Amino acid sequence: MTTATWDPGQYLRYADERGRPFVDLVSRITTEALAVVDLGCGPGQLTPVLRQRWPQAHITGLDSSPEMIDRAREQSTDPLTEYAVADAVSWEPEQPLDVLVSNAMLQWVPGHADLLLPWTEHIAPGGTLAFQVPGNFDAPSHRLLWETAARTAYSRFTQDLGPRAAVLDPADYLALLSRPGWAVDAWETTYLHVLQGEDAVFEWISGTGARPVLQALPDDVRADFEADYKRALREAYPRQDVGTVLPFRRIFAVAHRTGL
Repeated sequence: MTTATWDPGQYLRYADERGRPFVDLVSRITTEALAVVDLGCGPGQLTPVLRQRWPQAHITGLDSSPEMIDRAREQSTDPLTEYAVADAVSWEPEQPLDVLVSNAMLQWVPGHADLLLPWTEHIAPGGTLAFQVPGNFDAPSHRLLWETAARTAYSRFTQDLGPRAAVLDPADYLALLSRPGWAVDAWETTYLHVLQGEDAVFEWISGTGARPVLQALPDDVRADFEADYKRALREAYPRQDVGTVLPFRRIFAVAHRTGL
């Protein structure tokens, strides 16, 4: 996963909009579960969605960010829910799972597709692996981020950030997960988020996709970068009477284990 630290407060600024894909993902899971793991749970704001869906389940929320897990623990009053710090690359459950769900996390893991089939081996018969990832890395919000970061004034701080977040297309996940004993549903949706406030797209992405770049910049350089990036975003996403419209493509996959 990325080594950037995360700000739960900034991430939660658009909690309702960020939560819509998770609700849509969970609604497509038909498994009746007693053991549920949310891998990449963030600050735990979406755990109630899982609790409503599976009232009797033991839910474990895992995230690589200690800041996110601390926030989740502070907010939790559910005795059947626990949170822990874990790295998706090395993580393995102690027992078979009824549901393993991951929301907007896998894009941060280089080579994440190689983890999916091993994860399915930990799914109990009748269980489900379900995940959602952003599919908008070619959108202006991300393209302008890296174009700005490549400018001479910033590139010496950002050139060694490592692999950028990346995902596959829905058809690729379908092909990867489809095999005897499994039923797989994969699809994509583009949400039109109507954001309010000044520099709304910057405020959105500064809590997620732009965070590694912003943290790589020294304080005295970051302000200039933010001004340049905001200017480019305002041109790409002009503010309208209803607010600033941010089209956001999301990719979903739900793999249900039908056999032993």
